[in-house]
Amino acid sequence: MVDYNPKSWIKLIFAFHKSDTFRILWKEIIYIGIFSLLIAFFTITYFPKAVVLEKLIAIYSLIGFVLSLLLVFRTNTAYERWWEGRKKWGEIVNDTRNLSIKLSAILSEKEDKAFFKNMLPNFAFASKEHLRKGVNFEELTLTKEQFDKVISKKHVPLAICEMMYIKLIELKKASKITEEEFLVLDKNLNALTDSIGACERIKNTPIPVSYSLFIKKFIFIYVMTLPLAFVVQFGYFSALIATFVFYVLVSMEVLAEEIEDPFGNDESDLPTDTLSERIKINCEEVLN
Repeated sequence: MVDYNPKSWIKLIFAFHKSDTFRILWKEIIYIGIFSLLIAFFTITYFPKAVVLEKLIAIYSLIGFVLSLLLVFRTNTAYERWWEGRKKWGEIVNDTRNLSIKLSAILSEKEDKAFFKNMLPNFAFASKEHLRKGVNFEELTLTKEQFDKVISKKHVPLAICEMMYIKLIELKKASKITEEEFLVLDKNLNALTDSIGACERIKNTPIPVSYSLFIKKFIFIYVMTLPLAFVVQFGYFSALIATFVFYVLVSMEVLAEEIEDPFGNDESDLPTDTLSERIKINCEEVLN
């Protein structure tokens, strides 16, 4: 995620980062500009006095209003997914902190504290990569025995939670924690699995394909025929108008596609690497 100053208008206006839609769409913008010029040329050359073209601008204004409503709904839906993902990672941060504080107060032996000091950050690091392409075991702090247990698992965060549950049960059987303390810790540990499950729901449930296809086709047809509505009044400048409208409308769709899956490595995605490092620092500080 890009760290920036939202109040620096001039710097943001002239900034071109990887997620800038102009850098993504510049080829399509050129194609649309050339095609719009051809439409304008054909219309001006062969239908210079077509009366019906003068009335198209009212129709396209109405269609543009409907299209803008669709794009607003599309963008809001994508942002809700992004924000829900951020809330779930905020819950992971809070639950790991709560567990660290409670375990530090309850446990007395350094060996037991060291186990959770490693496992809680392991869960965070495994979760962030699980939501991407796969777990990077070099980020995890595991003994050989622990590594052998999780290496064959498809869901490494779940395996790490299972190991923490087994450890809590062993501590309870050894009378190192009471039944009441176990139930208190169980609540936060359950919350971790709930949070990763919610993140998986966001990642694995994209917007319905029929809705996405409809918006793309709607934008394409609208922009391709837009010069017809402006060519009578603006001539060849109608190609410039159509190209700019294409850039605005398609940029909204591209931005929505970028933020609807917030767990990747794009500049607009959630800072899960930073959050995982923060969890590790917090756990080490408390459980040391």
